Amino acid sequence: MTLYIANNASTARAGHSSRAWPAIGFLGALLASVACFPAVAADGGNVPPVKIAVFDFELEDVSPAASLPGASASAAATMEKVSSEARRMLSQSGRYRLVDVTRVEAKPVTEKSLRNCDGCETGIALQLGAEQALVGVVRRVSMTDYYVMIQISDCRTGKVLDQQVANFAGGEDGWASGARMLIKHGVLASDN
Repeated sequence: MTLYIANNASTARAGHSSRAWPAIGFLGALLASVACFPAVAADGGNVPPVKIAVFDFELEDVSPAASLPGASASAAATMEKVSSEARRMLSQSGRYRLVDVTRVEAKPVTEKSLRNCDGCETGIALQLGAEQALVGVVRRVSMTDYYVMIQISDCRTGKVLDQQVANFAGGEDGWASGARMLIKHGVLASDN
């Protein structure tokens, strides 16, 4: 495939004598170049989705609300919504195929402490047949201020492929929305 770019000066094709391009303008050049790319676009569509283990999001609550009665039960239900929303977004993107993590008995998974296990999630995910592992954390710093942190790692090498963090304002009911926004505008917008 040869791509020619037209400009105001003469353009020479490799291996051919110099000849001036007619003035086709920007739109003509754009249309001509797009016509050369259908094969490239078709190949991009054949890339299989990445098998990813999306572990349950974990809560790191450093706010004064952490000590309130009933706070942990309410937060647990909210964290289930956050995890479900993250899985839904990734699955619907077509870039990822979810690997089932519901039956994992590893202590860091059951205790929701993957964020502190120095990359152990990659080994756990690899045993499940995943290519990548996602660990997500919601860190509440006040009643109306929280961070969503997402880390995606390669299961074979342990290398961190993508790391996203964003600060949001809002209460517990907005945490799933914060995770959705970070996935949409961070994870899915990057080339990990």
